[in-house]
Amino acid sequence: MTHPTSVPLAGRREWTAFVVLLLPLLLVSMDVSVLYFAIPSISRELDPSSTQQLWIFDIYAFALAGLLITMGSLGDRIGRRRLLLLGAAAFGTASACAAYAQSAEMLIAARALLGIGGATLMPSTMALVRNMFRNDAQRTKAIGIWSGAMAGGIALGSVLGGVLLEHFWWGSVFLINVPAMVLLLALAPVLVPEFKDPAPGRFDLLSVPLSMGAVLPVVYGLKEIAAEGYGTLPALCVTGGLAVGHVFVRRQRTRDDAMISRELFRGRGFGAGVALNSVAMFAMMGSAYFTTQYLQSVLGLGAMEAALWSVVPSVAVGAAAPAAGAAALRLGRAPVITAGFLVGAGGYGVLAMTGTDSMAVLLTGAAVIGCGIVAVAATVSDMALAAAPPEKAGSAASVLETGQEFGGALGMAFLGSLGTAVYRREVTDGAPSGLPDLALDTARETLGGAGVVAGRLPDAAGESLLAAARDAFVSGMHAAAVGGAAVLVVAAVVAVVGLRGPSGRRAAGAPAGCKRERESVGAR
Repeated sequence: MTHPTSVPLAGRREWTAFVVLLLPLLLVSMDVSVLYFAIPSISRELDPSSTQQLWIFDIYAFALAGLLITMGSLGDRIGRRRLLLLGAAAFGTASACAAYAQSAEMLIAARALLGIGGATLMPSTMALVRNMFRNDAQRTKAIGIWSGAMAGGIALGSVLGGVLLEHFWWGSVFLINVPAMVLLLALAPVLVPEFKDPAPGRFDLLSVPLSMGAVLPVVYGLKEIAAEGYGTLPALCVTGGLAVGHVFVRRQRTRDDAMISRELFRGRGFGAGVALNSVAMFAMMGSAYFTTQYLQSVLGLGAMEAALWSVVPSVAVGAAAPAAGAAALRLGRAPVITAGFLVGAGGYGVLAMTGTDSMAVLLTGAAVIGCGIVAVAATVSDMALAAAPPEKAGSAASVLETGQEFGGALGMAFLGSLGTAVYRREVTDGAPSGLPDLALDTARETLGGAGVVAGRLPDAAGESLLAAARDAFVSGMHAAAVGGAAVLVVAAVVAVVGLRGPSGRRAAGAPAGCKRERESVGAR
């Protein structure tokens, strides 16, 4: 059906449905970090090899990133609520399988299914928010809350995992998802309306492997570069992924039934929103790479204590996204986005002043970075979704979230590699003389490796090496902070120059030339 040009306000029903949609968002974002404390118990019970342990961690993120575009397009065709319910069933089933996994292989398979379910839930929830809140001010407020909940979920995941493991077995970190998914399956058909594209065209099956072949090798290669440094295999993966991506983009530009509609990019706000959101995630994940290691390896905090302290910045971050939405409604998007990037750059400046015993400075820097970046992410997400045709909201959300995955992986790779290069140079210069070459090579790899080597040396030599390694890590973090600040200052300048048009001035708006929203509303 075609709605009139007047845009109705969302009422109690829509806001209640929005609260229901926060359930899958929180669980999917928490599942990224919930395994941090469970791995020792899993290792004792399932005895995974080192390679299997890495896949237990990574397969979830890879499946999620690789299928976002496919699932966003599928939701536009079959209905976003229907895809949400299918994803909730898959996510709940996979959580139960993971909780009772009897082998490492079974756990890896369950984590892959969790990633597939997550790929259906993420774009569905964002697209449904776009469809339910058609009033500019209400949509901006809802997306601000949505962004804050996602950021908070990632921080809470590790803490929740630690609390559960204090009282229950390792499978409890997965089993907690099941009642939430059952609740979603019960409430969503009653409260959440159905939306889909009334004329979606055929589903382009060949674009599915092409999209995965473009996304997965690049994300994998960037993660490997961040973890291990530059290598031939990661470089080939990134290059191969970009080549497949070129083929995928050409296919999308030439087909009428493209998985990513060309309509999305006709309004300048969408492309700019995706690009700026990727830069925001670059900065967020790049800083997290160092702050988590600092708490445990430099300050020597236990995993649970470090996780609890890492929640402190999230309190401020959770409030930043709704506040940014309110500011965008009053001032326009461009000033808020520019200010957010500059605040994030200032946070990196605080991070650059961190010493080897400066937890308060570190947490302050992390909070400032998080506030600035979440303000940007909430505002540009609203800008991108407002610029997209409502019937393409699923595809729009999936492209936006895929950009986040790329930006986060690139941030860890670039800033992580920069910090690692400085660390290796300085730990070599500061290591005690007479250290065996093999021990020095181990110490140069990571700060954790330096701690292991220091524990095997006589007291004085061990303390000297550990002090040198901590100093070197902090120096590397300083270099990465300077690099991150520079990127964000450039992004602020780009935002000022590039968001001069209506999309930057308005807090929200419809695509140019689109006077009516074309949405197909199914039975409630």
